Amino acid sequence: MSGGTHIAVVGAGMAAARFAERYDALGGTARLTLYGAEVRAPYNRVLLADVLTGRYAPEAVTLPTGAAELRTGSEAVALDLAARTLTTAGGHSERWDELVLATGANPVLPPIRGLRRPDGTGLRDGVHCLRTLADCARLAEDVGRARRAVVIGGGVLGVSVARALGALGLDVEIVHQGPHLIERQLDAEAAAALRTGLGRLGVEVYPNNRARAVVDRSGTGESAVELANGYRLGTDLVVLACGVRPRTGLAHAAGLAVDTGVVVDDTLGTSAPRVHAIGDCTQHRGTVHGLSGPAWEQADVLAARLSGADPAALYHGSRPLARLSAGPLEYAAYGEAHLDAEDLAADSALSVLRLTDATRGSYKKLVLRGERLVGAILLGDLATVGELTRVFERDAPIPDRPLHLLTSYGASP
Repeated sequence: MSGGTHIAVVGAGMAAARFAERYDALGGTARLTLYGAEVRAPYNRVLLADVLTGRYAPEAVTLPTGAAELRTGSEAVALDLAARTLTTAGGHSERWDELVLATGANPVLPPIRGLRRPDGTGLRDGVHCLRTLADCARLAEDVGRARRAVVIGGGVLGVSVARALGALGLDVEIVHQGPHLIERQLDAEAAAALRTGLGRLGVEVYPNNRARAVVDRSGTGESAVELANGYRLGTDLVVLACGVRPRTGLAHAAGLAVDTGVVVDDTLGTSAPRVHAIGDCTQHRGTVHGLSGPAWEQADVLAARLSGADPAALYHGSRPLARLSAGPLEYAAYGEAHLDAEDLAADSALSVLRLTDATRGSYKKLVLRGERLVGAILLGDLATVGELTRVFERDAPIPDRPLHLLTSYGASP
């Protein structure tokens, strides 16, 4: 692609940064511009909970973007696909030759009474989401005045935030509608071990529970989260961790095919020529991933295509991988690790290997379909995470003695 070509990237988050960095590294010569709504350069959102605890400074999570031009605080608000232009919130019109949508996702606000201010202008005081560094700064300010917190949602983000708040000395309660923590990646036994570890940090978990309201406690000046059964959890702050929803408004208004996310094919092309999409805003083969790993894989493929390094590169989908690897709680979960006894009974090709050490609080599991690894969990001991990740990503038959994937003592001589 010639140097006179302009590639416009709408969004300046993790997917956009990865695309820009890889495009430059692969020798792309087009002029590349990232248009971001936030005033900060792209950064790693996965590490926000660690910014909250002070493990990382905000500047330390900044991501490289190669030679791309950054237009921070310059949100794209309209697209003209026929004229190949975009318009920013400041009223500027920019022409592009190739367009990459990396608009990300918005936090899901659950249908809970009392989340917003009476005038409906935003979340009430003491109620937070954690999606941006600005969110992190606001939450940190409230944490300094708080003793108790309620986290609504027990997925990956909810557990990360609860762990961080517990490490900062707050008494934390997680309200989770699912049967156990992180049920999309962990099985019940791993979730139980994780819950025990959280308990040591002062975090209590309420599974199979739904929050229905944030209320003022009469005569106390305090707030509480009211559960569906009427029980109230007194709290100084509330953190919403109920997942994310692809940000598709711009694509929809421009006439692109949108379902749950912006629909893309294996080339990461949308329904319009020269318009591509990557990251949390996308839907590929019916799947919206909403995780950093798939976003970066998509960015790598598109960078290879548009830079000319591999014009035929295709994205075939991603295998799920979730990881928490800081502080006293560590886990990594791969693929179909959540499969339980009923699943195993229904599929004779499946087999499971487990190692549990209650003393050290570790739990490890492999799920095999024949000779292939289709799922795994490491919790409390990530010593073999590197080799396990390589085997999982290769999707090749595993050795006759897979124990070495769970412990170094199981390695073949």
